Amino acid sequence: MSRPRIGALRHRFALEIAQRAPDGAGGAIVTWSLVADIWSELTSATGAEIVVAESISGRVSHIVHMRHRSDVAPAMRLRSGVRVLDIVAVLDVDGRGRFLKCFCVEKNL
Repeated sequence: MSRPRIGALRHRFALEIAQRAPDGAGGAIVTWSLVADIWSELTSATGAEIVVAESISGRVSHIVHMRHRSDVAPAMRLRSGVRVLDIVAVLDVDGRGRFLKCFCVEKNL
């Protein structure tokens, strides 16, 4: 796998983690806390139409390259304004701890 050129890391994202708190009725309230602001390279990977609740919806996946961080994990998300990307998988690109490749799915809010 090739690593991204530094000049390609031009997309600014907020890396966020979910925080759960009891809601008093047996459930939980989910809020998102900022972990870090990062620069990354964003590439569209696939797009598809899927049926959700008897209606057609779109699903877009992306690949995000960023500098290596040891705290990035699936179930976190990347946010840029109203655009939200849920992280599905994280790979160390060359196994040397320099860059991460995150597979993400764009969430429609």
